[in-house]
Amino acid sequence: MRPTGKLHLGHLVGALENWVSLQGEYQNYHLIADYHALTTDPETSQLYQNSLEMVIDWLAAGIDPKQSPIFRQSQIKEHTELHLIFSMLITTARLERNPSLKEQVRDLELETIAYGHLGYPVLQAADILIYKGELVPVGEDQLPHIEITREIARKFNTQYRPVFPEPEGKVTKFARLPGLDGKKMSKSLGNAILLSDDAETITKKMRTAVTDPQKIRKNDPGRPDICLVFAYHNKFNPQEVVEIRQGCESGALGCVECKLRCAARINESIAPLRERRRHYETHLDEVKEMLYDGERRARAVAQQTMSEVHTAMGLG
Repeated sequence: MRPTGKLHLGHLVGALENWVSLQGEYQNYHLIADYHALTTDPETSQLYQNSLEMVIDWLAAGIDPKQSPIFRQSQIKEHTELHLIFSMLITTARLERNPSLKEQVRDLELETIAYGHLGYPVLQAADILIYKGELVPVGEDQLPHIEITREIARKFNTQYRPVFPEPEGKVTKFARLPGLDGKKMSKSLGNAILLSDDAETITKKMRTAVTDPQKIRKNDPGRPDICLVFAYHNKFNPQEVVEIRQGCESGALGCVECKLRCAARINESIAPLRERRRHYETHLDEVKEMLYDGERRARAVAQQTMSEVHTAMGLG
């Protein structure tokens, strides 16, 4: 995950809950993609602080660094060396066909892209293969990245000798939680509920959430399936969704009450997370030690892999 600072509900629902559930089943590695962050924004003044804020949210959500190392990409230099080697095994034409890159260029309205941005799937391949990753939890839209990684692993193993597995994408149904304005949830758009927001802030933000434009007054019948507040109820208030739907469709439930009930359930749901977050915010040395420990452990694995790479290539 790129270190953008404090995380929001979209990150929790779309990734973190899944990561936590996988901890007991797999040996996981959780990478802070600080080099990847530079592909679209070279500014680094807040990168370290943003990384710490993100790690605090990971820990608060339930990531256990004893089971799953947490580390910064930039602190494991072997990532960049393997990236350089891999960059010799793929053509620019192949990278230009990457549909995810095309989407990013479109969404960010970029007129030109950096060399590093074009090649970010190659760095991503190094991130995965340096730990000999076998499974990568992704949504279906990210499968093209995994295919590039598989191609690079195959090319290396054929060109030199077998070192890397060909990882599979562990396709996961990542829930998409829209922002308060119905667009993709994003801090930059000001439509996000942060995991660190207090109860009052969450309630205030929920009051601004867009609803069915045809439901203007309380007694107007609503259409819950097109209302983003109802989508929030589905996630955070499943026990009352039948009642909420009936009240909305009949007009008995007004939007203000619906939003307040939803805000209350969101607050109940993330209250334990918020409490854990407060602990880590006031124990930053503990957080940093977890990070340094994860980096030591990850570095040992990465160094062993690079030793095998050097031997395979005759560079040892």
